[in-house]
Amino acid sequence: MTRSNRAYLDHASTSPLRPEAAVAMREVLDACTAGALGDPSRSYAEALESRAFIEDARGRVAAAIGARPSEVVFCSGATEAVATVCRGVRRRGTRQVLSAVEHASVRAGSGFGAATVPVDRTARLDLDALAAAIDGEAAVVHLQWANHEVGTLQPVAQAASMCRERGVWIHSDAAQAVGQVAVDFAASGLDLMSISGHKFGGPTGTGVLVVRRGVRLDELLVGGDQERARRAGMEHVIGIAGFAAAIEAATATLDGEARRRVALLAPVEAWVDATEGVSLLGHPYERLPHLRCLAIEGIEPQPVLIELDRAGIAVHSGNSCTSESLEPSPVLAAMGVDAHRSLRISAGWSTTERDIEALLAALPAAIDRLRRLR
Repeated sequence: MTRSNRAYLDHASTSPLRPEAAVAMREVLDACTAGALGDPSRSYAEALESRAFIEDARGRVAAAIGARPSEVVFCSGATEAVATVCRGVRRRGTRQVLSAVEHASVRAGSGFGAATVPVDRTARLDLDALAAAIDGEAAVVHLQWANHEVGTLQPVAQAASMCRERGVWIHSDAAQAVGQVAVDFAASGLDLMSISGHKFGGPTGTGVLVVRRGVRLDELLVGGDQERARRAGMEHVIGIAGFAAAIEAATATLDGEARRRVALLAPVEAWVDATEGVSLLGHPYERLPHLRCLAIEGIEPQPVLIELDRAGIAVHSGNSCTSESLEPSPVLAAMGVDAHRSLRISAGWSTTERDIEALLAALPAAIDRLRRLR
């Protein structure tokens, strides 16, 4: 089967590189091969050319997310950004607070003494429980902008206001939200925010940590003064250029693209409503436009994934950022639903109606066949 015949519906894991990003990266690559670029930390002409690419990208990224350019720190992705926050806040204390549905990078990085705040069956944070969990010893609160498995949007602004009143920093993992819904860092009241480029069609290995002016973190990577001494190591100029082009493209027509993805997934929702033993997980309306998570009663997800892959369809199931193993999803467990049987479908910039038609031709047949075998 040729790749053009496949339906890729796992954009929440990673989205194919946008053409705009490829063009921007090629421009920098051509400059590199022509010998026109040097170390951005130096002061000669080739270095200043590299620095110009980086600072131009920084300004464009900041404009796309409602931040100041000086608040944008380029890094290798949301995982590094999260780790920087988790370790960098320890001068303020060791106790960290997080929602029960955070990404694995936050759960692992926040340490054994972290306080976990419960969510309801739609994965929405309990704000009253958050208020009770924040005390004078808390160094930071972690609250994702949107859930990576079921798509539920969190009350970030309300939580940020609560933290501000108590003098506690708040960090949001916005990897799933940027490029899908409007994200305004300044208006949110956040202190810190993590973004990953490949989630919205940027290059892999690129990301941003947004650090509100006045917030001081210990560096995760040390040994140099790059990124205003907040992230050591020579900047990935080619990747940074691609990241900026991708985030501009993703946010330029955000409302229209969101409506398009909702419309694309509407037939999936209609099929779920009409099918016994299948239901939607997550919040019914406070959710990402491009992601739907299905609960399938009585059927293990791995055989469904295999059947769909054979039919040329790529989707995901279970614990995000793991292999397709039998490990239950901590997110679904925290929600109080079946943590073993889910199917995540996520559309993106390259998704077409034909992709959804292929899914709806193959998925019912796969479920029927597996139920007969059971």
